[in-house]
Amino acid sequence: MIRNVRYAVITGAAGLLLSATLPGQSSQQMAEQASRQAAATTAVPSDQQPTQEQLIKLFEVMRIKQQMQSMRQIVPSMVQQQIQSAMKQTESQLPAGSKLTPEQREKMQAIMSKYVGKAMDLYPADEMMTDMSGIYQKHLSEDDVDALIVFYSSPAGQHLLDAQPAIAQEFMPIVMAKVTQRSQAMTREMVKEMAEVTPGTKSSPAPAAGAKPPAQ
Repeated sequence: MIRNVRYAVITGAAGLLLSATLPGQSSQQMAEQASRQAAATTAVPSDQQPTQEQLIKLFEVMRIKQQMQSMRQIVPSMVQQQIQSAMKQTESQLPAGSKLTPEQREKMQAIMSKYVGKAMDLYPADEMMTDMSGIYQKHLSEDDVDALIVFYSSPAGQHLLDAQPAIAQEFMPIVMAKVTQRSQAMTREMVKEMAEVTPGTKSSPAPAAGAKPPAQ
């Protein structure tokens, strides 16, 4: 059960971040790969980079911090739904008499809720915005940032920002449902292929309908 619940948490996070990790690839390797790819792109010359004041203004009109806070409210409830679904599915497969008591289930959900909350605080919004500033400076010029400030300050830009929470709330359940379904199917395929190349672990084919079991 713990494995399935943990899978629900990971799947939910994966869906929300729209990211995937290759088997055996560590987060350090992913960071190094991203750094190499970023280095391959042409950075904005230092004399054309936006100032911190420009970026603060841009993040303000883009409502970056408010969007992060909004996501903090959406993510825990959605991950909790994934956890509850995984717990119900696992319990339905347990032998009779092995199900969790209501008290145990409540305690497990409380523990999961606590750690989902802690996970949301691992990378504070202010720190994230500071890190974003350095990256924006490398890839956007002063003129780019000025133009973006003009757009996001316009009625169209503000309307887009007004609509984004509703868009995210409608889109994320679609993402999570599809990622969950497709990840499970992919995992089954991977396990099947691994069983075929690992001696002694290949499962026997299911007997044909109506076939009698072999004599003992």
